[in-house]
Amino acid sequence: MPLFEVETEGHIIITWADDENSAQSVVTENYPEENVVRMSKRPRDSWVISKGVLGITQRTDPCGTARDCLAKASGDKVHAIRLYMQETGNDLDQARKAIESNMVMGW
Repeated sequence: MPLFEVETEGHIIITWADDENSAQSVVTENYPEENVVRMSKRPRDSWVISKGVLGITQRTDPCGTARDCLAKASGDKVHAIRLYMQETGNDLDQARKAIESNMVMGW
């Protein structure tokens, strides 16, 4: 089953679907208020995101650090971002990306 990358106004959705119509229906079912901006069939059945593109270039475990900061902050995103900046020395944008991506994963 092919892997599709579907971009809407507010999301990038990665989904397996039989064809473009099936991928479109995933968007329609989950985000009915959004229009598809771009859709592409991925050449392989896996998806890779470069850590460098996300601004994660350090050797430490950024996810572990982010989860620790979220736990210390009792899930308060702003406080967790401040803690992450303090512990890693990262700037605001890098800290925000690390914290928000780990909030999505259910820290």
